[in-house]
Amino acid sequence: MREAIGLSLRGYGLRTATFDSAEAFLAAVTTLTSACIIVDVKMPGISGLELQRRLARLPGAPPIIIVSAHVDDHVEKRALRAGALAVLSKPFTEETLLDTVRLALEG
Repeated sequence: MREAIGLSLRGYGLRTATFDSAEAFLAAVTTLTSACIIVDVKMPGISGLELQRRLARLPGAPPIIIVSAHVDDHVEKRALRAGALAVLSKPFTEETLLDTVRLALEG
């Protein structure tokens, strides 16, 4: 899914980087220069919600878009209360993803 999202966004001229885990992202990123971050709730190791919590504490944290095949009211409310820009339930359309990313980039 992460590769498909990256490929789709690159097709619209957006620069992307993909990581196979939150730990890989944290190890590779020395400064937060991202315009937005898309994370899945369920990832190996650190969950998307935990990554969101960690990033929210940093100054200048970029908008976060949460995606999951396991969205319920609890997950959605928790993510939005923690500052997520949006929570997208899989499967979502390419148009929905692009609209949400554009909203993040405008912010």
